[in-house]
Formats: sequence, structure tokens, C-alpha cells
Amino acid sequence: MSCACSTTSSKTAGCNSHGGCSTGGCNRLNVFDWLSNMEVPLQDRFDIVEVRFKNGRKDFYRNSERLTLHTGDAIVLEAQNGHHLGHVSMQGELVRLQMRKKNVANDGEIRKIYRLAHQKDIEKFDEARKRETPTLHRSREIIKQLNLQMKLSDVEYQADNSKATFFYSAEDRVDFRELIKLLAGEFRVRVEMRQISLRQEAGRIGGIGVCGRELCCSTWLTDFKNVATSAARYQNLSLNPAKLSGQCGRLKCCLNYELETYMEALQHIPKVEGPLHTEKGDALLQKTDIFRRIMWFGFKDDTNWYPIDVARVNEIIELNREGRKPASLEENESVEKDVDGPLNSDLDKLDKKYKNKGKGRRNRGRNRGRDGKEPRDQQQQGPRKPNQGNPNQGNPNQGNPNQSKPNQGKPNQGRPNQGRPNQGKPNQNPNQPNRPPQS
Repeated sequence: MSCACSTTSSKTAGCNSHGGCSTGGCNRLNVFDWLSNMEVPLQDRFDIVEVRFKNGRKDFYRNSERLTLHTGDAIVLEAQNGHHLGHVSMQGELVRLQMRKKNVANDGEIRKIYRLAHQKDIEKFDEARKRETPTLHRSREIIKQLNLQMKLSDVEYQADNSKATFFYSAEDRVDFRELIKLLAGEFRVRVEMRQISLRQEAGRIGGIGVCGRELCCSTWLTDFKNVATSAARYQNLSLNPAKLSGQCGRLKCCLNYELETYMEALQHIPKVEGPLHTEKGDALLQKTDIFRRIMWFGFKDDTNWYPIDVARVNEIIELNREGRKPASLEENESVEKDVDGPLNSDLDKLDKKYKNKGKGRRNRGRNRGRDGKEPRDQQQQGPRKPNQGNPNQGNPNQGNPNQSKPNQGKPNQGRPNQGRPNQGKPNQNPNQPNRPPQS
């Protein structure tokens, strides 16, 4: 590849991505030439080469000089009123297939390859690349001053510094004739404005999707198909635009990847057009697990959802058509083995938990004095002993407190020090006289 690292000097050769080519963009929309090792006679070899440019842009050029090329070689190409520099991405019979796929005719309009690039050509091309970022920022300022409804996403300079291509996206038609005059006078180059779609813009810029991988449009996807909201409905996805849209602002292309599989699985799912009538009440469809063939139903006054097998749902539908109502929904034991209890059954537990926690906070506030301190009797008791708070600990009759306890109303009888750890000790409060010992 063209991004090999050099070990002879401290400077890294290639794209300076230090091994991160998959995210750096030098191999964006890369292809594998699986016919490169096959020996083909030179006179029969296809003479058109696919060349890669900045941010995955590719074009076809004719190798009329019969140069010996390899994938990743830097070559000097014919351009309009000048020359450009690109890298070989594919050659041979695979290029013929790519041209047939993209409907590119093999005629005289295909430009030719001049020669392999020298070190001087590469250095001049690097100088042109350094101008792109400042040009992009300055051009956006000019667009903002002209109040044009367009978004400038990228700038690409030609290798000979004679032309700059500006890639932009806009919803409506934009009159940028005044903009071209200002850009040409500002940067002293010929200006070409090229409009791209929002998906192409996301592919040129690149990024990481919510799946944690690089965007499909910036790595391998070149054919952008139409994505409808019905694809999300068939897959039982929530129609949330923030979750269904990608970085381009359109629906994610990956919604079409598994659509055919879902369509085949939906053929075995019954269509429930209304509630299921049972003796317990009318059950409404809440959720469908397409691949497990389980449908979740819930009643109006019940927060729980009950999983029902598809066969059981068909059975209830047939009973309703005959005018009969089953006793309940859960009569199929196969679902109970797969699903533990009804859905949302833990909500009641959470409500009880937070309800009890709120009661404890209110009781603690009531037990405090007006000044926020503990009552005097609790301050005099001191630290509580381990077994003091639970007098029934170790008692086998703990579940029934009145059993075999005749003196239940007098817990301190026969226990002079129970609940009074400071008795018999010097008085810690000088304003309160000592109490006589309890007999």
C-alpha cells in the first residue's frame, strides 16, 4: 500500500497516519485486486486503470504508455489545463467490471496517464494539500458573508496548484456566481463548484457510527439506495428520528441490510388488527418478537405484559371469530419456559422501594428537635449495643411475639440495665440529679 512506514529516518513515509490507515482515509473505499497475481499477456491486458484521489474519489485513466504499475503507486495524470497526481487502486480485468457496473464507456474521452510520479512531484503535491484547510475555513467565511444557503464540506487542490474543486451540499439551487469571483480573486486559482448529496458528504468526511465501526459510506458502500420509514416499522424499531438517522441526517443505510430477513419472518406472524377478547378483558398487542415468534399483550388496567406464543394467538383469534372467549391468555406452557414472569413486573417492586425510602426520611425528620438535634433521651442513651435494638434475637418464637411471654408489656422487668447503659455511671449532665437505681 501507499502508506507504508519508513524505518530509515524519523519521518514517516506515506500518509503519516502511523498505521491507522483504516481511519486515516488513505485507503478509503479500498478494494482487493484478487487477479493481480495472474500472469496475463501484455498485449491482452486491459489498458485502463482505476485511480484513487482524496477522500475516496476515484476515476478511470488509460495506460497508453504501457507502464508497469502496482497498487498504491503514485502517478501523474492528465487533467484539464494541467496535470494531477493520484494513486493506483485497481488495474486489469477488474477495472473492466467496475466500468461496466458504473456505466462508463471505453471511448476516447478517458484521459491518459503520463508517468510515475517523482519525488519532486510528490513534494509539490504536498504543498498543494497544505493549502486546503486554510482555504476551506476562509471560503466558509465568504459564504457566510454572502448569506448563501449552502454547506461547504471539502476543498481539493490540483497537484499543479492551478485549480481548486469545492465540494458543497445544498437543499435548493444556489446562485454562486458572485462566490466564484471572490474565491478566484482570493486564492488565485481556477474554481470549480461540485455539488454532492448528503450521503456523499458524510462519506467524504468520514466518522464513526453508533455501532462503533467506520461509516459504511466511507469504507465500502458506493451504491446509495432509498431507505423508507417502512423498513423501521417492519423491524419493530421505534420511529425516533434521532436514532434512525445517520451522520448525514438521512435514514441509516443499514436499515436495509436485514430487511429481507425480517420480511420472510413476518410471514409466520399473524396480523392482529384489534384486541384479543378474553374473560379477563381485552388484551392489546404491545410488542412482537419476530424471530422467537412471541407476541406480548397487555390489559387496560394492568401494567404487565404477557408473552403469548404465535400458535396460541392464532387459536384465540379463531375463538373470537366464533364468538367465544378463552378464560385467559396464558395457557401455553412453552412460553413460560422461555420467559420468566410477565414483563414490567419489577416496576411495582421499584415503586414500593422508593415509597418506603420516602417514609423513612419523613420519620427521621419528625424525630429531630426544633434545632435539628436528636432528642435528649436519645443523646443520653449513648451508643446502642449490638443486641439491644432486637430483644427477640435468638428467640425461636420470634414470629409470634405473644407466645410464651406473659410479661410482654414489661420488657424491662428483671433486667435493671436493659435500655439504660449509663445507669450506675457518674452523671454526665450537671443540671439533672442522679436517679435512684431501679429496684
